[in-house]
Amino acid sequence: MRSDRSPIRRTLILGSSSRYRRELLQRLGLPFTVESPDLDESQLPGEVPRDLALRLALAKAHAVAARHPQSLVIGSDQVADLAGTPLGKPGTHEKATAQLRRMRGQEVVFQTAVAVVCHETGFAQAELAAVRVRFRDLSDGEIEHYLRTEQPYDCAGSAKSEGLGIALLASIDNDDPTALIGLPLIRTVSLLRAAGLEVLA
Repeated sequence: MRSDRSPIRRTLILGSSSRYRRELLQRLGLPFTVESPDLDESQLPGEVPRDLALRLALAKAHAVAARHPQSLVIGSDQVADLAGTPLGKPGTHEKATAQLRRMRGQEVVFQTAVAVVCHETGFAQAELAAVRVRFRDLSDGEIEHYLRTEQPYDCAGSAKSEGLGIALLASIDNDDPTALIGLPLIRTVSLLRAAGLEVLA
């Protein structure tokens, strides 16, 4: 695979329907559009959470890049990893309650992957940012209060660390501060540079 070192500034597309990733990417000040990849995000048999996150990040980017081969496409995925068991977006209050009850007092690794793909140049790379989070030993009342207040049903692991969800946590250990929100910007910038797009140029 080769990097795109062409002087042509390629259009940038975020292959995601997540408003959180869109808001994070806006921090870089780059013009971009958003397009949903619309693909099956089911776990494969025997697939561990980190591999699931990496595969889906690349698959999302490839799905959109197939429709825009000259563009640089960013794909990303996050899987909450509880002792090897993936926890996805709960979708409902009941599932979110069950997730947080399982996670209380436990360490959860949020496996956040980002990929950059350009079909015209053959560039396709992905990186993983693992964020280790320890949850407080939450009471049922605290869990219920949190969920009713923030309703984080579209977030892997049922928690928004950038909001009230920070009150659920005892500690966070990571090297890319935006990874837990859903798009690791340090790694995103590194991949964009490798693909030929200088963020600070």
